[in-house]
This record gives sequence, C-alpha cells and structure tokens, in this order.
Amino acid sequence: MSHLVQSIFDLLSSLGYLGIALGLMVEVIPSEIVLAYGGYLISIGKISFIGAVIAGTIGGVIAQWFLYWLGRYGGRPLLNKYGKFLLIRPSHIDVAQKWFHKYGTGVIFTARFIPVVRHAISIPAGVARMSFGKFTTYTILAIIPWSILFLYLGMTLGTKWEQINQAAKPFVTPAIIIAVVVALGYLLFKWKNKKNDAV
Repeated sequence: MSHLVQSIFDLLSSLGYLGIALGLMVEVIPSEIVLAYGGYLISIGKISFIGAVIAGTIGGVIAQWFLYWLGRYGGRPLLNKYGKFLLIRPSHIDVAQKWFHKYGTGVIFTARFIPVVRHAISIPAGVARMSFGKFTTYTILAIIPWSILFLYLGMTLGTKWEQINQAAKPFVTPAIIIAVVVALGYLLFKWKNKKNDAV
C-alpha cells in the first residue's frame, strides 16, 4: 500500500465515523475499500457496526447529491470538462445516460450495484431534473445494503481487509445479475402499463 493511501487510512481511523463519511463523500479511494476498512475498525472495537452503517450511508448519499446537483445545474458540458477530477469519464456518463433513459427513475436503485454506472447514474438524474426526494430515497435504499455488505466483509476479514475484492466477488456478481434482472423487470412493467394505457 502506498504511503499516501496509508496516510489517508490513518486519517480515516483517527476520525472514526466522520472519517468513513468523509471517505465516501470525497471518494478518492473506492467506497468498497473505505467500507472494508471501516469493517476492520469495527473488528478491533474502535467503532460500532450500526454507527458505521449510518456514517457510510450519510457519506454515500452526500456524494451522490453532489453529482446530482452538478448534473442539474452544470449539465453535460461542465461534466465533460471537469468530470475527470471526480474520476468520472465521458464514457461513464454515456452509459449512465443510456441506462437512465432506457429504464427510467427506478434505475437509480438498481444501478448502484453495477460497476461503471454506479456513481455516474446520479448525473443524468440531475440533468433530467428527477424529483430530488425520489432520487434521495432510491439512493438511500441502495446504499444501506451496499454499506452493510462491505462493512460486514471487512469486519470478517479483520487485518486482511485489503483482500476485500476477492472476498466480495461471490456477493457482488450475484448482486449485479439481480440488479440487471430487476431493471429489465421494471422496464417490462413500464412497457406493459404504457401499452394498457394506449388501449
């Protein structure tokens, strides 16, 4: 682990719950790694599981609010220019926009479990001026189980928390499959309703 990354984790550790929330808000390090480290802190008794879930949820939601408002008031041109500083490429936004337009607002929940579109999906939601209340609700409902999973895995791994990617793979892959199936089901439901309304 690089000296810079280790310094970041030392800071997160010293800040406890606030460190987890800030780590997810800024997301210099992927959220699953921050949460896994949070799980390690739980395993050594530095913080509680419930407190870490709350901190992770707050930090994750605030990070997505930021992207939502950027999309709503900055639009695509601003994000094309400055998205790289948020580790979001134009190609990520392209995929997220396709998903949003294809599956509708419900994708804000399901896309949270899918790499690439997981963070970028908040941007087209803002651009489309999706209801902020609905956006927040779907985001919270997705971030809570995500936080619980990685905190639990990090807690189970203990000092081996850096192995989170290997430990999470058996859980994340089924989650992605389920998310895609749910998204397709939602699309089919919308299509049937539209067809019935047209009759």
